Amino acid sequence: MRRAFVALGAIALLAGCAVQPPVVLPPPPVPVPQGQGVAFTPVPFSEIPGWNTDNLAAALPPFIGDCDTLAGHPNTVLGGAGLAAAIAGRASPWRLACGEARVVPPGDPAAARAFFEHSFNAYLVSQDGSAAGLFTGYFEPQFDGSLTRGGPYQTPILRRPPNLRQGEVLPTRAAIEHGALAGEHLDLLYLKSPIDAFFLSVEGAGRIRLPDGRVIRVTYDGQNGRQYVPIGKVLVDRGAMTMKEVTMQSIRNWLVDHPGQAQGVMDQNPAYVFFRIEKGSTDIGPPGALGTPLTPDRSLAVDKAYLPLSAPVFVVTTDPVTRQPIERLMVAQDLGGAIKGAVRGDIFFGWGKAAEERAGRMREQGQAYVLLPKTSAVAQGR
Repeated sequence: MRRAFVALGAIALLAGCAVQPPVVLPPPPVPVPQGQGVAFTPVPFSEIPGWNTDNLAAALPPFIGDCDTLAGHPNTVLGGAGLAAAIAGRASPWRLACGEARVVPPGDPAAARAFFEHSFNAYLVSQDGSAAGLFTGYFEPQFDGSLTRGGPYQTPILRRPPNLRQGEVLPTRAAIEHGALAGEHLDLLYLKSPIDAFFLSVEGAGRIRLPDGRVIRVTYDGQNGRQYVPIGKVLVDRGAMTMKEVTMQSIRNWLVDHPGQAQGVMDQNPAYVFFRIEKGSTDIGPPGALGTPLTPDRSLAVDKAYLPLSAPVFVVTTDPVTRQPIERLMVAQDLGGAIKGAVRGDIFFGWGKAAEERAGRMREQGQAYVLLPKTSAVAQGR
């Protein structure tokens, strides 16, 4: 890391200092992997909408958090397809950029911009010839629950089966909720309703307010190996609502208003999520895929078959509530069962009512520009 610190100092990457022009490395070739249809087209930073107006300093803490997590684990597989995998598919190519990031003055947008432009190349991500993709949102919900069954707390949330192997297929959600795993004594805690349990499963993490007022956090700890089926589509196919009407709020309202049909609709999603109780403060975000706490409006869930975890991704889309542009640098820090494709992202909006409102309504078209480090031989055209 000492070499990285020296390299950053050499270009005076500090606000208010005369910054020498960074070395401009030639862009790498842009292969299109067979069978995936994904391309990474080099673009100048100046051509990214909003690049010069976003507060890029806000993206540094989550990026550095992932760097800290990966330190000492150079062979960690981060993912990616084609060019992204070749440049940044493992932790080791990120070492120099991570070292440089740590000495950028906190809260300094100019220094952060200089850092990103010096250390990374930017690429417009496209798939099957289109750079347009879908961006949704998620948040950390809060539910009333209990560590023991009793009174209104009758719906169990299950912990991960101790012998669950990666890729193993277990019974469906419907079967599990009707007792298929009851003999394994996996009950972790209890919520007030199956609808609460369903939405906790969709979000993959949540805060549980216990009867004594304490708040604990539960996070994703595996699933049953079944394909996720969005019940919004189920309701559209049944004619219960149109696709434009589908939001988290409208789905929940429909389930509450149709108690006789709610369980049958939820059972159409065979995926079931297991949870664990997460130790630590609930004053920060839940851990992402690498264990780094998520940052509201700066953490993004991606499909790591295409984009590597820890990669900065500049997202250009629209806020579902204000209808104002979202043009913001985020960090690929999380995964999701419904997040499939190269130009597909799920924005973490945080927690609380405002986050719930935005996340529940977020379903917007947009573009993604992934930033890949210049430090590898591939990136330098060698």
